[in-house]
Amino acid sequence: MARRLQKNSRSLDREATLHPPWQAFLQPKALVVLLLGFSSGLPLALTGSTLSLWMADRGVDLGTIGLFSLVGLPYVLKFAWAPLVDAIRIPGLTNWLGRRRAWLLATQLALILAILALGSIDPTKAPYLLALVALCVAIFSATQDIAIDAFRVESLGQSDAAAAMSNYVAAYRIAMLSAGAGTVFVVEKFEQTGEASGWFWGYAAMALLMGLGVAATFWAREPAAEPDANPDPDTSPDPDMGENSPTPSACQTSHLVHPSHQIYRALVMPFKEFASKPNWVAILLFVVLFKFGDAFAGAMLSAFALDIGFTKGDYAYVANGVGFPAALLGGVLGGVVAKYCSVPVSLWVAGILQMVSNVVFVALAYTGPEVAYLMGAMGVENLTGGLGTVVFVAYLSSLCQAREFTATQYALLSALSASGRTFLAAASGYLAAAIGWGAFFTATIFAALPGLFMLWWLTRYAHKRAERD
Repeated sequence: MARRLQKNSRSLDREATLHPPWQAFLQPKALVVLLLGFSSGLPLALTGSTLSLWMADRGVDLGTIGLFSLVGLPYVLKFAWAPLVDAIRIPGLTNWLGRRRAWLLATQLALILAILALGSIDPTKAPYLLALVALCVAIFSATQDIAIDAFRVESLGQSDAAAAMSNYVAAYRIAMLSAGAGTVFVVEKFEQTGEASGWFWGYAAMALLMGLGVAATFWAREPAAEPDANPDPDTSPDPDMGENSPTPSACQTSHLVHPSHQIYRALVMPFKEFASKPNWVAILLFVVLFKFGDAFAGAMLSAFALDIGFTKGDYAYVANGVGFPAALLGGVLGGVVAKYCSVPVSLWVAGILQMVSNVVFVALAYTGPEVAYLMGAMGVENLTGGLGTVVFVAYLSSLCQAREFTATQYALLSALSASGRTFLAAASGYLAAAIGWGAFFTATIFAALPGLFMLWWLTRYAHKRAERD
């Protein structure tokens, strides 16, 4: 087996030398993943920063805006219903498109309708209905992410995975730029003509862009068919026989096992394996707290900008026009740091930079609406945030060493890391209203300290354990 893997690896290396590297990014599979990345990133901003900007523009109070961060809860809990996406066949669509593409199309069509509905609601007249519809958008979006991840894993081989994922990440960022500055651009164009429903047309334009994901679904090819749903009983896996049962590979037979056994392996075994790690509770606490200060500040940035005197156009264009390239540059720097430094050193660099970066918003709170200062603040924030994200993703990946549970454990850890943004930052609006913007952003600096304390504790623990060994 080892010799065969080495032979396949050498074959892939010879194939890579025969074609220019950039061709990998233009392969049909990579382009399909690019469009799906755009479809995945678009709804996130529409229920996050863009929705906050809309509410602030209409005069909704800061406490309510902060509470709307709870709309992101489905992104935290999506692993809970992921087994349903594996198990349920959608009537009609599955026979027509296949299992994965059927879920992609269903969620994309649901997102188009939900985004249109979201844009038609007045935040000041029906805030509860707005929250309900925004929650629906988030649920459909999180389910689409589950389907995209499953499609991507099953469709991509070793040779095309890297280029396809690069396409995915770039398209995801472009989608968030479109959902931010793009939506505001459409809104302002309609408002300049005296149209009172500019925000509806902004959201309608984003619903139209979801058509790129639909096009990708029809362009894509369904991953390889599963084995016969009614296999020979003599070759069927026996759940009671455990791992030594004479079965094909798990990815080929997962639908043949008893549903309770499948759910147990999907949701319980990853936890049990992770809990075997030394000091695993402290690791999970660190995952929750590491980006808390960054998330605490980020939840209120759009409301802060409008409240101190910037127009929504100024904020959107600066946040995306300056923030987007700064985040890309931060990602590159994060990759360099993660490559040449150890994991603890990389986390220290990222954590300290993330904490110190919030000082720029303390300064902006006192300087007032100066566009040049806003550009500097957003540049620093996105640069350090991009660096921190790449380093943190590398750390999370290093925690998932059990190959059988890599995908599930990473999904659980990434969901846990998002809990700070979703739960803990929900009170940020009330705090900002109570103590003022300068004091609020000062508090976000101190909010980063628990994460750094946990990093110090884990580093010290690992060092002592290494000395004992």
